[in-house]
Amino acid sequence: MVEVTIEKYLFVPAELTIKAGTTVQWTNNEKRASHSVLFPAEGALESERLLPGDSWQRRFDRPGRYPYTCGPHPEMHGVIIVTE
Repeated sequence: MVEVTIEKYLFVPAELTIKAGTTVQWTNNEKRASHSVLFPAEGALESERLLPGDSWQRRFDRPGRYPYTCGPHPEMHGVIIVTE
């Protein structure tokens, strides 16, 4: 499993390269703000709202680029790059 943290209204790291079959976990490390992980290019697949301390996981099985944003904060951007 690979970790992405949410802090200061940023996904850290904002760009992550992983191998197919890897699970990514996003954890909200903010003190007050809630966030989500939204994949607009995939039919708006979205995590539940992540309150401070909450986390959400997704496994990536197919190679490709998976750009995402935060549902309530669309200025937050990230991308998962999946290789063979």
